[in-house]
Amino acid sequence: MARPLPRFVCQSCGAVTAKWAGRCDTCGEWNSIVEETVERRPGPTGRGAGGKSDAARRLAFVGLAGEQAPPPRQETGIAELDRVLGGGFVPGSAVLVGGDPGIGKSTLLLQGAAALAGQGRRVIYVSGEEAVDQVRLRARRLGVAGAALDLAAAINLRDIAASLESAADSALVVIDSIQTMWLDAIDSAPGTVAQVRACSFELIRLAKTRGFALVLVGHVTKEGALAGPRVLEHMVDAVLYFEGDRGHQFRILRAVKNRFGATDEIGVFEMTDRGLAEVANPSALFLAERRGNVAGSAVFAGLEGTRPVLLEVQALLAPNPGGAPRRAVVGWDGGRLSMLLAVLESRAGLRLAASDVYLNVAGGLRVAEPAADLAVAAALASAAADQPTSPGAVYFGEVGLSGEVRPVAQAEARLKEAGKLGFSTAWLPRRVARGNRPVVSPAGMTLSEIGHVADLVAAFK
Repeated sequence: MARPLPRFVCQSCGAVTAKWAGRCDTCGEWNSIVEETVERRPGPTGRGAGGKSDAARRLAFVGLAGEQAPPPRQETGIAELDRVLGGGFVPGSAVLVGGDPGIGKSTLLLQGAAALAGQGRRVIYVSGEEAVDQVRLRARRLGVAGAALDLAAAINLRDIAASLESAADSALVVIDSIQTMWLDAIDSAPGTVAQVRACSFELIRLAKTRGFALVLVGHVTKEGALAGPRVLEHMVDAVLYFEGDRGHQFRILRAVKNRFGATDEIGVFEMTDRGLAEVANPSALFLAERRGNVAGSAVFAGLEGTRPVLLEVQALLAPNPGGAPRRAVVGWDGGRLSMLLAVLESRAGLRLAASDVYLNVAGGLRVAEPAADLAVAAALASAAADQPTSPGAVYFGEVGLSGEVRPVAQAEARLKEAGKLGFSTAWLPRRVARGNRPVVSPAGMTLSEIGHVADLVAAFK
């Protein structure tokens, strides 16, 4: 009989080394490497440790065009959740949902599971972090205590797998969370790389063979990345991040991977005392508290996935009598702000070196696209001139290092969203076009085309 092969695995990042070390060379964590044993497997020729040949089964190859129609999606009825999923849960798929502690992951999934169970489908909710009574208390607070939901509190994966094997009519299974699951065949504690990898593999295998949709709740590290092995994100079909600042009531569900839908799609929710409520028009909600007569404020016509969203960009300049000026950013890239400040000073003559600069994207949403450059530049120019921007104006466009304003994608969708909310003027890059056709503005909206950022600064003088 072949002896087991020893190997050493980092419990933080999953890196495998030939010998033990106090510090992982891949992620830099200390005392995270643990010895694991692996049984010898037969090689690709089919010969095992004793030299005997194992008969290999030939694969039955099929054509790309299938004869059967794909199964219909299972819509929960929560439009924002279904939007991010690409239209609902796909039978046989595995979805990983991550987010900070207390951000609302369990609340959202309990609401979605209860909504799907209300349609007559069988839904199983397995909690490894809370007792059954704790989940029931949350269900009463959310108003879904009457849902026909199969609930269990367990961490032993062998027991969970046996129960799922017998539940052949399950439509959705929620595991909250994967870091609490424990497989007795693995000699390590729950939450380690080996346990998370093995438990995820078994659950995903069950979902594929039994045809139910699987949702795994995942913890995140202090850096914001999903805890556990990186291979977990490759194993699942979709990865969703639940984001938000606890100081704001808004929560953003963002898809960063989706084999059955668009990536970078977002769903917007509002945290209330009755759980998470959908926000059908996030632009109106983000701009609800905006005051148009304050200098340093500009409205950005952004795009999150396929959804246009209007946000308020706020800039504040404070005199700095001496020392290094401070740059503080919330909701935007600090490196891009430094680049834009250099462009405004070098190319447009806007003197900001002796001022502290504070930039904020109101509402708690983080903006990543370069199209926000023009709105940030407008907010900074407005704050420097102490002159408010037009209350009916929106801005979008990318600013280059030479000061030129470059076109951005889907300008018509941004303009349509702005026109829907009553904005009458749009500052956008010059000669914006989709193909050879110029952009068509909504009725009653004036387009002010900008070719260089100096033209924007001059408008506030």
